[in-house]
Amino acid sequence: MEEWEEATFDKKNSVIELKTFSLYAMILTLWKKGQEKVLLDLRHLRDISVQEEKVRYLGTGYVLVLRMATGFSHPLTQSATLSGRSDVDALSGLLKRFLELEALQQNLTQEDEDCEEDDEEFEQLGTEGDDESSDSSDHHERPAQ
Repeated sequence: MEEWEEATFDKKNSVIELKTFSLYAMILTLWKKGQEKVLLDLRHLRDISVQEEKVRYLGTGYVLVLRMATGFSHPLTQSATLSGRSDVDALSGLLKRFLELEALQQNLTQEDEDCEEDDEEFEQLGTEGDDESSDSSDHHERPAQ
């Protein structure tokens, strides 16, 4: 009960705010001295996954991890949850639905496929031009004697 964690997903301002409070520090100092805050850009969030973590003497716990487009990953909580994995998977699914991450992932996949098709078409155009130029130079070469 020493530390308290809070996560706020503000879709209007595209911000994820993760706060950690030390209750002892707040009570003893009557100030917000024991507070840590992390701000993340919601537009960079690409996935929420469940990560397994070993907890000393207690077995296995699970942590929700926010995966960002920048390659950065941040745990949603500092401590692993000791409940069953199905509970954490359910929470992950609810957050993905609330943040509409599945639709975003489908759009990104479609964009990647479109870019790959454009790249392939561009490469084909480049190789066709190379073939024609090499054919025309073959006609101008002298026959070997």
